[in-house]
Amino acid sequence: MGRMLGSFADDDELDRPDLNKCPDCGCFFESDDCPLCGKRCPDYMRAGNRQAVKKKKKRNSGPQYKLASVDWYHRWWFIILMLFVFPLVGIILLLTSPHKKSVKITVVVVAVLYTILTSIGIGSIVQGAINLFSDPVDTSLSREEYVSACEEISAEDFYRYAEGYKEKFVAVSLVVKERFVDIDGYYGGKEYTTYYICEALGGGTYTLLLRDCLQKGDAQNFGSGDMIRIYGEGAGEVTVYDMNHIPHTAPCIYGAYVDVIG
Repeated sequence: MGRMLGSFADDDELDRPDLNKCPDCGCFFESDDCPLCGKRCPDYMRAGNRQAVKKKKKRNSGPQYKLASVDWYHRWWFIILMLFVFPLVGIILLLTSPHKKSVKITVVVVAVLYTILTSIGIGSIVQGAINLFSDPVDTSLSREEYVSACEEISAEDFYRYAEGYKEKFVAVSLVVKERFVDIDGYYGGKEYTTYYICEALGGGTYTLLLRDCLQKGDAQNFGSGDMIRIYGEGAGEVTVYDMNHIPHTAPCIYGAYVDVIG
C-alpha cells in the first residue's frame, strides 16, 4: 500500500519509482486511484513518468577550522588593530596566522600601501596628482590680457586676506629670498615644481610663497634679492615640502607673468 502520511526522505527505502505516488498523501500504490484519499493519480506522478529523487549534497556545518582553535592574537580584530597601530607587528601576525593565503597576501598589500601613503602624506600625493593634470594658472589669455586683469595689491594685504584673493588675478611686488623645489609637485613637464620664498618689497614681516608657473617668454630663475612684480592667481594658504621634507606654509601666489624691477 505504501506509507500512510508525510513525504519521503531522499534515501527512504519506501520511495518506490516502480509504483504510482499520490501528490497529496505521498502514498505509493499500484492501482489508478489513491487507496487513502481516492484521488486519481496524475500522469506526472505515475511510475515511469515521475522524476527520480536526487540526493542532496551534505553541507559542512562549519568553517574548515573552528574559531576556538585560532589563538586570540591571530583573530582578525586583533590583526587589523595591530596593522593600524603597529603595522610591522600586524603584518607578522597575519603571515603567521592560519587564514587563507590569498586573503593574507591581499591584506598585506593593502597594509603596505596604506603605510607608504600615510608616511609621505596622502594629501600631498593627491595635490600632486591634481597639479599633474591641471594648469594652476589661466593659459587662455595673452600676456597683455592677463596683466590688465590683475588687481594691484600690497604684500601685506595678500598676506592678511589670502583666502579672499584665492583664484583671483593679483599683481604683487616682492623681493625674492630663497628658492626651493617641491618634492611632491609636478607642473608643465618639469620633474619638480619650483617655489620661491618672498617678502614684501621694502622689507617687513610678510612672507609669501611664489609658485613658478611662468608662461613662455617670462620663464626664468630668480636669485636672492631680486625685486619683482608678479602677476598671478591667489592660491590661499598652502603647505609644500622641499627636498629635505621640510614643510613651508604661507599664503601662495601662482605666478604666470613677471616684471623684474630691480
